[in-house]
Amino acid sequence: MTSITAAMVFVIDDDPHIRASIQGLLKSVGLRSETFGTGQEFLRSKRPETPSCLVLDVRLPGISGLDFQRELSEAGIRIPIIFITGHGDIPMTVKAMKSGAVEFLTKPFRSQDLLDAIYQALDRDRVARQQESELGELRKRHESLTAREREVMSLVVSGRLNKQIAYELGTSEITVKIHRGHVMRKMKAESLAELVGMAAKLKHPSGQR
Repeated sequence: MTSITAAMVFVIDDDPHIRASIQGLLKSVGLRSETFGTGQEFLRSKRPETPSCLVLDVRLPGISGLDFQRELSEAGIRIPIIFITGHGDIPMTVKAMKSGAVEFLTKPFRSQDLLDAIYQALDRDRVARQQESELGELRKRHESLTAREREVMSLVVSGRLNKQIAYELGTSEITVKIHRGHVMRKMKAESLAELVGMAAKLKHPSGQR
């Protein structure tokens, strides 16, 4: 589970009593939080680079929570969202969940239900941040390869043998072996299977924030 001391929970609700109530609950379990009356206030704030999530009221002045969810996505702000509402309905819930919401809670909800959803959201964000960090490191390693080494890597992970690669690139098998060695060292791959896994992550990154 996410370290609660490092995590941050953001709350957007136009009702100051709701904001204070949620903030008090979060403080009681050692979770840091920041509250906002509008989505615009949240967008203007400086957000720390720590695992975080957003508790978002569906009905906000000016823009609905669902529209704000889409706005965040379009702006490239990927943060797990827990919706809270006093007037939920099934189509609204389905839309929110399809768009990636962690939970959709109807007021009044149990404190434990909200905390469970928050811990789940923080854990999801922690995993996404970890994957993003690992992918960034993988990309740096791949960028350190020469153009020829990248060619060799691509052919190696596609299952070609050294002699087939040599023929395809018009070079000697010895040269291919040298390039292959450089690829394994620079990519920090212990085995061919690990190199194949790295190539797959670079081609189809998942879990990105």
